[in-house]
Amino acid sequence: MSRAIFRLAAALWLTSSAAAISWAGSPNPFTTEVRAAMAEQQAAWNRGDIDTFTKTYDPNAVFVSGDEITRGAATILERYKKKYSDRAKMGTLTFSDLEITPLDENAALVLGRWNLKRANDEPHGRFTLLFRKTSSGWRIVHDHTSAAR
Repeated sequence: MSRAIFRLAAALWLTSSAAAISWAGSPNPFTTEVRAAMAEQQAAWNRGDIDTFTKTYDPNAVFVSGDEITRGAATILERYKKKYSDRAKMGTLTFSDLEITPLDENAALVLGRWNLKRANDEPHGRFTLLFRKTSSGWRIVHDHTSAAR
């Protein structure tokens, strides 16, 4: 009996693993949608439109940077407006090296790099974003961003 259960469990695991591998390796419509959400976010930033930039965040999103945790899209918006109070501080944003890992049909994990090109410096770093599909589209529910030294 235990061998039958083991075989069944192994077969289920292999089937689900194979499905996950082929699903992750194939083009997924939502991967394109997540990339589009990030492209819209980048374009909004580069127009100086922090309000639109933060619309990609879910109302209950969590943002982690350094030793600070910011909760809620409204608070995240306030944080960005305080830190990037003018166009010179905002610079030009570029996202790159995006790795989008589907978790299921309604969630994706995004790993990538960010870079700000400004007149006197070029801060940059990495981020990990958890996106969820909502009735309003793909939204960031968790953002962990770090700056390189």
